[in-house]
Amino acid sequence: MVIPVVSGLTTASGAAQVTDAYRSAVLIAAGVAALAGPVMLIGGVLARYSSEGVRTMVVTCTNGELGDAPGGIKPGDEGHDEAEVARVRLSELERACETLGVAHLELLGYHDSGMVDWEHKDRPNVFCNVAVDDAAERLSGLFERYQPDVVVTYDELGGYDHPDHVHASRVAMAAVARTGIPRKAYFTAFRRSMFERFRAVLEEQGADLSQIPHPDPEQLRMMDAVEARITTAIDVGRFVERKRLALATHASQIEESFWVASLRRRSARSSARRASSERTTRPARRSRRLTSSWGC
Repeated sequence: MVIPVVSGLTTASGAAQVTDAYRSAVLIAAGVAALAGPVMLIGGVLARYSSEGVRTMVVTCTNGELGDAPGGIKPGDEGHDEAEVARVRLSELERACETLGVAHLELLGYHDSGMVDWEHKDRPNVFCNVAVDDAAERLSGLFERYQPDVVVTYDELGGYDHPDHVHASRVAMAAVARTGIPRKAYFTAFRRSMFERFRAVLEEQGADLSQIPHPDPEQLRMMDAVEARITTAIDVGRFVERKRLALATHASQIEESFWVASLRRRSARSSARRASSERTTRPARRSRRLTSSWGC
């Protein structure tokens, strides 16, 4: 059984014509606090299109201060230094982007908000409490500078309701609407069937599944709703190894990560397919159901 470990983008007219149709793409990520951030999100896609001559860019909104320090030390615990965590994770992200062939890495520099059930998210200076218009204005400046044809970001739920992921999606889509520069915008998505296959593989390996319990009925309903919106899948199987190498640059995060460790064990044998759902940026083509597709 194979498990999907890489994400993707391709044009509706087919991957072979991607460099004719699109010359520039940008990923809007919440920041470097998430596990290997952009690498986990669409690392394979970035590697593929960079290799095909598309200029790829990554924009991170936060500094990742509230990630775990080495040894799994949590924010607020003795030995956790926010500034040092941010410094280390930025350095790792820079190396990962170099591995994937990303042409530009831009940092908006907002403070990490932490998880949805942490008190940090209530601080006035954290990213999730920055006015959407203010952050979108800064992002719009980057759109004007780089002129991206395609934007990829989290969906409106932020993948798993992480405050910074949700806010990054809002800011990205506000900048798309404000500038009208990107020709297309996509949300990343994860199929329910992929989650089930991933869990089955881990079960076959005898892994401890306590960290990934069976979804409850509401979670299953949400997974099905997300999958129904998927319009695009991108084959990035040839770039699994490069994504694995990019993940390896995030050394401060990998050793403590159940998910990354599991993916690393399987990456060499994975054909890796992930999907993204599209929102058109042209008013004449708007649709409640996302219909255009890229291939993954």
